[in-house]
Amino acid sequence: MELTCLHNKFNFPSLPHLSRPFFKNPNPRVFPRKINILFLASASDTVVASSIKELGSKKDDEFGDLKSWMHRNGLPRCKVVLNESTSHDEKHMPVQYVVASDDLPAGDVAFSVPNSLVVTLERVLGNETVAELLTTNKLSELACLALYLMYEKKQGKKSFWYPYIRELDRQRGRGQLAVESPLLWSEEELAYLTGSPTKAEVLERAEGIKREYDELDTVWFMAGSLFQQYPYDIPTEAFPFEIFKQAFVAVQSCVVHLQKVPLAQRFALVPLGPPLLAYRSNCKAMLSAVNGAVELVVDRACKAGEPIVVWCGPQPNSKLLINYGFVDDDNSYDRLVVEAALNTEDPQYQDKRLVVQRNGKLSVQVFHVYAGKEKEAVFDMLPYLRLGYVSDPSEMQSVLSSQGPVCPVSPCMDRAVRDQLADYFNRRLAGYLTTLNEDESLILT
Repeated sequence: MELTCLHNKFNFPSLPHLSRPFFKNPNPRVFPRKINILFLASASDTVVASSIKELGSKKDDEFGDLKSWMHRNGLPRCKVVLNESTSHDEKHMPVQYVVASDDLPAGDVAFSVPNSLVVTLERVLGNETVAELLTTNKLSELACLALYLMYEKKQGKKSFWYPYIRELDRQRGRGQLAVESPLLWSEEELAYLTGSPTKAEVLERAEGIKREYDELDTVWFMAGSLFQQYPYDIPTEAFPFEIFKQAFVAVQSCVVHLQKVPLAQRFALVPLGPPLLAYRSNCKAMLSAVNGAVELVVDRACKAGEPIVVWCGPQPNSKLLINYGFVDDDNSYDRLVVEAALNTEDPQYQDKRLVVQRNGKLSVQVFHVYAGKEKEAVFDMLPYLRLGYVSDPSEMQSVLSSQGPVCPVSPCMDRAVRDQLADYFNRRLAGYLTTLNEDESLILT
C-alpha cells in the first residue's frame, strides 16, 4: 500500500511495521485456541514432539522431575519449586512454571544454576574459536543449539541432558500462556493475522529458519570431532526440515541472552529459566552470569507460590508473540511503527531533505506510536507531513529560514495532511479480517 499526498510531494511507503494498533491484543482469538496446531513428528527425532504416554511413563520416575535432577547434578539449594498449568489442548501435557517456595524480598537470589547445567555454544562445540566462526558466518547460535539437542534427543536416556530435553518435550515450544509460537501455526491459523505486519514477520522468520537448515551440514564438517559420538547421518539427512523447525522454535522460546560474557557463551539454555519463568515487560530482573553460574535476583517482593517473573527485553508484542507465544498487555515497549518518506521526485526534494535533517529527521523517517501516547506521536508527524505539501518556492524559502519543526500551510492543506494520515490508518485497520469488537466477543465465548 502506498499513500501519496495531494501533490505527490510526500509518500507513505508500503505496510508499516505494526506490532498492534492502539488496543491491547492484535488478535485475541489466537490465545484460547483448542485445536492442536503443532506439526507432529517422530518423538525420537525432535525435541518438542513427544506423546503424553512417553512423558508420563513410570520408567522416567528414576530421573525425578527437572529440579530433582538438577540438585543431583550440582544445583545448590534454591527458593523455587515447579507448579503446573493446564494446557488449552487436552492432548498436551500441562505446562510447568517456576514459583517461589518461600517469601522472597526484592534483591533476593531465587536460584543459581552452575555452568555445568547450562548449555552454551562453547560447551556444545568445545572450542570458542569454532563457535565464533560458525555464528559469524551463516548459522545462528539458536540453530547450533537446536542441532545439538536433536542429536542428544536421539541418545535417549543415555544423554546427560535427558531430563532437560524431556521438559522441553513437555513444553512443546509453548510459552507461559501454553500457546505455541505462530511459527508453528497452520496456514489457516496464520490467516488470523491477516492485516498485521506480524504475519509477514512470521513468514520471513520461517524463511530464515529454512536457510539455516540448509546450512546445518556446515556444523557437521567444521566441528566433526563433536559429532563423532553420534552414530547418525549428517544433519540434513538425519532430520527433516519440519523437525528442525520445531526444535529451533523450542530453543528460541527458552534461550537466555547473557550479558558481559564471551561471544560463544552469550546465548544459553538454562534449566529453570524460560519458558518456566514468566516474562514481563515491566520487570527488571534478569538472568545473569555470576562466578561460574547463572543466577536470578528478583526485583520485587514475591510471596510463596507466586510465579517468578523476569524481564523479556525491550521487545514489542509482535516479537513476544513470535519468540514466546504471548503478548503483554502492559508492554511499554509495544508500538506502532510508521515509516514515512519525502518524495525523491519533488523538485524541492534537496531543500526539504535539508530541513528535515536540521530538525533531527531523515528523508526516510520512522515514527513510533506508543499506546497512550498517540497524540504526541501525531504531533511529531504533522510538521514532517506538511513539508510534503509545500510547492511554492517562496514558501519553501520561508521554511528554510524558520527555526524548529515549523511548516506553515493553508488550512485547506493542513486538512489534507490530516485526512491523509487518517485515511492511512483506516486503510490499515480495514486490512484485518475482523474488528476489535468481534475479536473481544470471540474471546468471551
